[in-house]
Amino acid sequence: MNKNQSEPLLKDVVVIDLTRVLAGPYCTQMLGDLGAEVIKVEMPGQGDDTRHWGPPFTEVGESAYFLCTNRNKRSMTLNLKADGAVEILKALIAKGDVLVDNFKTGTLERLGLDDETLEKIRPGLIYATITGYGYTGPYADRPGYDFMVQAMGGFMSVTGPEDGEPVRAGIAIADLATGMFAVSAILAALYGRERTGKGQRIDMSLIDSQVALMSYVASNYLVSGELPGRYGTGHPNIVPYQSFRAKDQFFAFAAGNDRQWNKFCQAVGRQDWLNDERFATNATRVQNRKLVVSALKDLFATRTAAEWMELCEQIGIPSAPINDMAQVFADPQVQEREMVLKVPHPAGGSVPLVASPLKIPTAPVEVRYPPPLLGQHTDEILSSMLGYDPAAIQQLRQSGVI
Repeated sequence: MNKNQSEPLLKDVVVIDLTRVLAGPYCTQMLGDLGAEVIKVEMPGQGDDTRHWGPPFTEVGESAYFLCTNRNKRSMTLNLKADGAVEILKALIAKGDVLVDNFKTGTLERLGLDDETLEKIRPGLIYATITGYGYTGPYADRPGYDFMVQAMGGFMSVTGPEDGEPVRAGIAIADLATGMFAVSAILAALYGRERTGKGQRIDMSLIDSQVALMSYVASNYLVSGELPGRYGTGHPNIVPYQSFRAKDQFFAFAAGNDRQWNKFCQAVGRQDWLNDERFATNATRVQNRKLVVSALKDLFATRTAAEWMELCEQIGIPSAPINDMAQVFADPQVQEREMVLKVPHPAGGSVPLVASPLKIPTAPVEVRYPPPLLGQHTDEILSSMLGYDPAAIQQLRQSGVI
């Protein structure tokens, strides 16, 4: 494979980014990582809400939350409520290839930027909206929050201890998944435009994404009609596949198929489990989940987690430590994959970032821009892209447009 540096895969693709918080910025950051020129449009004096979500903040006052989704972007400020601001936005859109927003439904339409108008401004435009519930249906006008969608989309009903309360994921899984799904749709639309010259209207919603993420759990219900329950760290279709407490701490263990289960039983001298029809196959282990899990709990309590993981490594059975974030970033595999970056910041010093998971040796992802200061590139964008002179830019600033 040729590993020589090549041009970014999305070189010359211009993205007008009207998003804030997480789902939208995560989408546009991924596009920026792939080489797109992303122009992040923010409200003067305020910016993306996540600029203020902390602590923690860096030494130069930047929110850690904002840093996680806003590299490879240039920031300009634009008050869309001010006279003349929409004309500037139209001029930006005319220079763009992709427009992404996560306003409430109908926001751009109320500014006179409906689909037909956008197509006239920029023929072939790919316009993606990210909302809580999409542009159709009885909930279309509701604001979208990840927590609510995790609840409504079924995720919380299957997450948490079997006898405990339903819980949300520790990360905003619906937001992040919607951002990733939006990237897929945008990339497909860009490919389609190469063939047809036509743009696309993309309607992404958190609720659709969350329902889609239910995948095999949803399929189990659709096929059987039986409501899935909560299994803690367990799996609805595989036993054993969960965390267990060893003599000293918890660890993750999985016998993902009968071959692995057989190897494990032989390694620990439990031929009787192989001869017991309740333990013999995955199907019967699922049916006798509590019995199997109870027997394994007793077994795993006899040795330390490190001892069990060493045994599993020797016989080829999946196991893993349950790491905290400090242990994650100290892990030699994570370090070898260079999943932490330190990049210079315009306010001084450097900031740590989680690296992109997109490993493309023939067109490596790189950080061309650190997460920007609010409005850092306003003058640059107005002058270089839209042809404004310094006097005109100063007038826009005095009148509160930028």
